[in-house]
Amino acid sequence: MPTALISVYDKTGVVDFASSLLRAGWSILSSGGTARALADAGVEVTDVASITGFDAILGHRVVTLHPAVHVGILADLDDPTHRADLERLGIEPISLVVVNLYPFASQPSIELIDVGGPAMVRGAAKNHAHVAVVVRPSDYERVAGEIVANGSVSAVMRRELAATAFRVTAEYDASIAAWMSDGGQLPAVLVLSAEKVQSLRYGENPHQDGARYRSAGERSWWDDSVQHGGKELSYLNVYDTEAAWSLVHRFDSPACVIVKHANPCGVAVADGPDSAIVDAYRAANECDPVSAFGGIVAVNRPVTAAMATALAPVFTEVVVAPSFDADALAVLGEKKNLRTISGPAPYGRRLDVRSIDGGFLVQTPDAVSVDHGAWRVVTKTQPSPSQWHDVDVAWQVVSAVSSNAIVLVKGGCAVGIGAGQQNRLDSARIAVERAASRAKGSVCASDAFFPFRDGLDAVAAAGVTCVVQPGGSVRDDEVIAAADEHGIAMIFTGHRHFRH
Repeated sequence: MPTALISVYDKTGVVDFASSLLRAGWSILSSGGTARALADAGVEVTDVASITGFDAILGHRVVTLHPAVHVGILADLDDPTHRADLERLGIEPISLVVVNLYPFASQPSIELIDVGGPAMVRGAAKNHAHVAVVVRPSDYERVAGEIVANGSVSAVMRRELAATAFRVTAEYDASIAAWMSDGGQLPAVLVLSAEKVQSLRYGENPHQDGARYRSAGERSWWDDSVQHGGKELSYLNVYDTEAAWSLVHRFDSPACVIVKHANPCGVAVADGPDSAIVDAYRAANECDPVSAFGGIVAVNRPVTAAMATALAPVFTEVVVAPSFDADALAVLGEKKNLRTISGPAPYGRRLDVRSIDGGFLVQTPDAVSVDHGAWRVVTKTQPSPSQWHDVDVAWQVVSAVSSNAIVLVKGGCAVGIGAGQQNRLDSARIAVERAASRAKGSVCASDAFFPFRDGLDAVAAAGVTCVVQPGGSVRDDEVIAAADEHGIAMIFTGHRHFRH
C-alpha cells in the first residue's frame, strides 16, 4: 500500500485530496495540525509520532526530523542496499510528500523559518525518481487524477513537481536571507529569486524571447491588473506601460501620461472633476502627436466614453487606467489590437536592478521630492504662484525622462520634451523645437545642472520664464547671471535626477 506523508500549513483542499488518495488505496501519514484537521474530517490518518516514537518536541520545532521519516523519503528503491536498510530498520518507503511551508515572506520571524518542511521537500525532490512532492494546493487535482487513474504519479509529473519544489525552497531561502541581511539598503550579498509569471509575445525585438518574472514573496500591481482586450503583451509593452503607470501616479489631480520608448512624450495635469481626464488626454496628446503615435497612454482616473472616443482615432498600443466605463470599453473594443489594462497603483520597488556582464548593477529607487522649503530661488526674479504649479509638474516629469533631459511645461501640460541626448544643449533645442510657440511663458526643468549658459540661453530665447534645476555646477554663477540677464526666475533643488 503506497504511503503519502501530508504536513501542510495551508490546508486549502487538503481534506478532499487526502480522501481521494484513500479511495485509491493509499495510506496517509501526517502530523500536528494537519493530522487533526484530517481526522476531524473523518479521514483515516496515522500520526508521524507512531513511527518516530516521539511526540512534537521543542515547541513543535522538531516533528518530522527523524530517520524513520527521511529514510522513507530518500530511499532509492532501485538500490538493493537501500532496500536492505529499509527492511533491516522496518521502515516503509514514502511515495508522496505533500508539504507547504510557513508563510515567512508575509510574516517574517524566527519562528516562521520552517526547517522540517524544506528538509522533507528537498529530500522528496531529490528522490523524485521514486517520490512525488507537492508544494502547491493548485496541484492537488491533477496529482490525484493521475493516482486515481494509474495508481501512481508518472515520472514526467514527478520531475515537474520536483522542479517546482526546488524553486519554492529557493524562494523561501532567498526571502529569509534578505530578511537576515545586514540591514543596509544594499546588502553585502544580494540573493535574487524570481518566478516566471507571464510569457510575453516577444522580447525587445520579435526574434527575442520575453517573459515577466516576479520576485519571490512579492506582488506587483501587474499581478492584480486585468487586461480587458487586445493582443498579448510584448516586452516593450510591459516596460513602457510600467514607465507610464509609475509617472501618472505621481499626480493627485486628473492626469495623463503618454510614453514612447520608455520616455514621456506627453503629460498633462487637469483641473476639475474626474471627468476632466478627457481634457488631460487631449492636452497630453497635443504635446507631441507624432511621437504619441503607437505609444502607451496612462491615466490616473477611470476612462470615460468621452476619453475613449477622443483616443480611438489615434493608434495606441496600450491604455492603462484604474478602471474603464462600460461604454469606454465598448468604444475601445472596436480596436482589436489595442490592449486595455486596469489595475491598482504601483506597489513600489525596494531596489533597481540591471544586468551587466557577470552580474548586476543595483541601486535604491530614485525618490523625487517636491519640497519648496528645501529649494532655493537663486535669481532676482521670483516665480509666480502659477509658475510654481508648473515647476512642480515639470520637476516630476523631467525625473522620468532619459538624460540629458529638458522639459517645458505650461498650464500643467508638457509642451516640449528633449530626451536622451549626449549634451544638454541639444536636449534644450529639441524641447524648444517641439514646443514651438507654446514655449513662450513656459517653465523649464532640467534633470541636472546646466554646465554652461548656452542651454539656458536656448530656452530663454524661446520664451521660457522660469527654470528649475539641481544646481551644483562650477559655472552656477555664470548660469544665474544669464538668468538675471533674461529676467527669468530660477530655482535650485539640490538634487539631480539622471535616468539612463
